Amino acid sequence: MDPRTEALLLHNRREFLRVGAAGFGALALGQLLGADGGQAPLPHFRPRARRVIWLHMAGAPSALDLFDPKPVLVERNGQSVSEELIKNERFAFIKGVPKLLGSPYRFARHGQSGQELSELLPHLAGVADKLAIVRSLRTTQFNHAPAQLFLSTGFERAGRPSMGSWLSYGLGSENSNLPGFVVLLSGKFHPDGGAACWSSGFLPSVHQGVRFRSEGDAVLFLSDPPGVARADRRAELDALARLNAARLAETHDPEIATRIAQYELSYRMQTSVPELLDLSGESRETLELYGHEPGQVSFANNCLLARRLVERGTRFVQLYHWGWDSHGTSPDDDLVSSLPQRCRETDRATAALLIDLERRGLLEDTLVVWGGEFGRTPMNEERNGSKFLGRDHHPHCFTMWLAGGGIRPGITLGQTDELGYHVTEDPLEVHDLHATLLHLLGFDHERLTYRFQGRDFRLTDVAGEVVPKLLV
Repeated sequence: MDPRTEALLLHNRREFLRVGAAGFGALALGQLLGADGGQAPLPHFRPRARRVIWLHMAGAPSALDLFDPKPVLVERNGQSVSEELIKNERFAFIKGVPKLLGSPYRFARHGQSGQELSELLPHLAGVADKLAIVRSLRTTQFNHAPAQLFLSTGFERAGRPSMGSWLSYGLGSENSNLPGFVVLLSGKFHPDGGAACWSSGFLPSVHQGVRFRSEGDAVLFLSDPPGVARADRRAELDALARLNAARLAETHDPEIATRIAQYELSYRMQTSVPELLDLSGESRETLELYGHEPGQVSFANNCLLARRLVERGTRFVQLYHWGWDSHGTSPDDDLVSSLPQRCRETDRATAALLIDLERRGLLEDTLVVWGGEFGRTPMNEERNGSKFLGRDHHPHCFTMWLAGGGIRPGITLGQTDELGYHVTEDPLEVHDLHATLLHLLGFDHERLTYRFQGRDFRLTDVAGEVVPKLLV
C-alpha cells in the first residue's frame, strides 16, 4: 500500500468503511489518487512551498502606473508614437497612430531593497522588501478571456486543468473537511474567462476549484433541505454511496469515485465552512489590518478568508478582483478615477495578507502571486475621441510580483524599454512562471503529467523553464 492511501485510511477508517460499501470505496479512492488507477504524483523533491494564494487582478492593471516608471514616457507625453514601433501591430481598440501617455502618478523607492512603487500603493510600499517584482512577463494573448485562461491553465482555450487543479492532483488536500482548491470573487463582475479559469479540465472533477459565494450558502446546496434532519441526510448519503460504489464496480468510471468523495466532502463542509466564515475569533487588530467590511462582498474580506483557508490546509486559493481594464472610455475605466479606486480596494488588504501570513509563520511556505493577464500600452487609447486617459491591451510586457514560499525577496527582475513597450532584459513567458511555481512546490514541471486521449499533458504544455533568479 502506498503511503498516501495508508495515511488516508488510518486518518478516517470508520468513514472509509461506511462509504466503502463492500470494498468498492477503496477502488474509488484509488481512482481519486491517480490517473487511470495509477498513483498521484507525490512531490518529486523537497518543496519550498506547500500552498498558493493567487491574487488575480482581472482586467489587467497598468504596470506603467504602478510598478514600472518611465521618465522618458512622461517627457514625451502627448507625442505621436513612432509608426515603426507599431508597424504590423494588432491592437484591441487603438486606431491609427496613437499618442504616448506618461503616467500621471509619482514613483518612489521603498524599503532597504529600493523597490520602485507608485504613490497609488502606499500599503504595499510598506512591505516592499518582501516582494519579487517581475517586470518582464510576456503573453501570447491580448484579449481578456483567452489571456486569463492562458495564465490560469497554460492554454488559451477552455478545457485544460487550471494550476490549482494540477496542484490538487499532485499534492492532494491537507484538510479532508475543506476543498483543496477554493475560488473567491470580488468586484462588480466575474472574470471574463469564467469558471473555465478554475476548471479541472480532463483531470477528475474532484480537483476542480470550488467557488465560495458571498451571499447565501458559501457553497451551493451545502445546507440540508428544509425539513431534512441531519441523521436522515447521513442515511441518504450512505445509501447513495452504496449505489454509486456498486455502479463503480461495474463501470470503473473515475467520475463515480469523484461523486462519492464530493458527497462526503459536502457533508463535512456543512460543519467546516460555517466555522471558516465565522470571524468572531479574529482580533480587532487583525480585522482593522485587512480593512474588514462586515456584511460586504470585498477583496479585503476575501484576503482574510484566504489566510484562514490556507491556515486550515487548503492548497490553492485564487482571488479574482474585477475592474482593472483601464481603457479610458469613461470615469468607470480611466486612469484618473478607476485605477486609484481599484488600488484603494486592494492595496491595504494585499499588504495585510503578507504581514499576517508572516507573523503566523505561514509566509515562508506560502506562495503569494499578484498580477493580471497582460499589460497596458504606453499610448493613450482615445477610443472614439474620448478625453479620458486610458491604455489598450498589451501582450508584449507586463508586471507581476511574488512573495514567500522560496521566492527571493526584495528584487526586481527584468526590464522593459524606455517606453515600456518591449522586454529588454530577462524575458519570462507564462509557462516559465508556471514552471517556477511548480518547482517551488516540489514538482518537475516536465514530469507532472496526466495521460488524456493518448497523450501526456502538463501545465506547461511543451515549454517552460525554471527561473533561478527568482529563487532563494
